[in-house]
Amino acid sequence: MRIKNIVFDFGGVLIDWNPRYLYRFLFDNEEVMELFLQEVCNASWNRELDAGKLFDVAIRERIEQFPQYKKQILKYQSHWLEMIGGEIKQNTTLIDILNQNYQLYGLTNWSAETFPLVYNEYAFFKKLEGIVVSGEEQIAKPDERIFKLLLERYKLNAEETLFIDDNKDNIETANSLGFKSIHLEPGVNLYTELQKLGVVPSRPIVKSISVLRYSANIKS
Repeated sequence: MRIKNIVFDFGGVLIDWNPRYLYRFLFDNEEVMELFLQEVCNASWNRELDAGKLFDVAIRERIEQFPQYKKQILKYQSHWLEMIGGEIKQNTTLIDILNQNYQLYGLTNWSAETFPLVYNEYAFFKKLEGIVVSGEEQIAKPDERIFKLLLERYKLNAEETLFIDDNKDNIETANSLGFKSIHLEPGVNLYTELQKLGVVPSRPIVKSISVLRYSANIKS
């Protein structure tokens, strides 16, 4: 079937999010910072926030478990915006081009408490036909239920829908449901992948491309 709809993940695809942007200023030692991000405010804990857990509850529980890191844990909430590196312009500049021929949507793992902070900062969000936020639904990718919710809410056919994400597990769930997909791994150029699928005919002129402040990205 012909592609009619394109669904974007946000973190790592359209938005550069990385807690290191904040924590590199809170730790003198990079190894200690990495240990903190692996064992304290780690990806699995952040996924609980993405799945709907309240920040106040999650922060309190983490401080009880790791009281020696109380100051740093509190910053995860109070200075959350400092984890945002900006939009990934080489991808967001494609939205106006794709909007001419496709219906565009968002499917993101993001806390319901923090997503409004970025939604109001970046105009490209408002160019999407609809957005499903995991924190609002209390279901996070790669759970197939959130993909099915997207399809049902916006009356989409998975076989006519292209899903773009930087997380392999999310891509595998989408594929199992019949979506076409692009796994945006490091080094993969989104425009080139869209060309391979016949979604875009030729490379657009991009006047400026932002340079990411830090190449690593753990947001799914």
